[in-house]
Amino acid sequence: MSGDEQPSPDQNSSAPVESESSASLGERYSRVVGRFVHGVELAAATVFALLFAVGVFDLILEILDAVRSGRITDPLVVIRFIDTGLLLLIIVEVYQTVLAYVEQNDTRRVVRLVIYTGVIAMVRKAIIFRTGEYATLEDAVLAAGSYAIIILALVALLFVERVYGNDSLQLSDGESA
Repeated sequence: MSGDEQPSPDQNSSAPVESESSASLGERYSRVVGRFVHGVELAAATVFALLFAVGVFDLILEILDAVRSGRITDPLVVIRFIDTGLLLLIIVEVYQTVLAYVEQNDTRRVVRLVIYTGVIAMVRKAIIFRTGEYATLEDAVLAAGSYAIIILALVALLFVERVYGNDSLQLSDGESA
């Protein structure tokens, strides 16, 4: 029965094999999930690209319709076109953000794209802002103040990212040289 005792070291050596196979199973699972997420990111980018194309086509049709009907001189119609155009720019920024994730670009680029998207969205809100849409004048002033604070915060973030983000790149480039 001493021959039965010899497989004990094999059992001990099989334990690392089992952990290696489970590690490789974990790695394989991680790769599969990573590919799935990458595919979903590409699908999202495709959806945003299609939304942008449909939006541009729709905007062109609306402008042509307004020109034919003579409503092109109505300021509210023009503001609606600007609103739609800015919404399309937001879609483009979101598309670029999704692509930055897909391409696994640096985090700073993604953050910058998100800030740009926020600035465009808030400028859009400011352009289409109408006090008549609020129940009271106080509500309108509160909303306008909130928009102003958000816009200023986003502009400050963009400024900080531009000024200090470039310095940190130059430092890291100089350190590696």
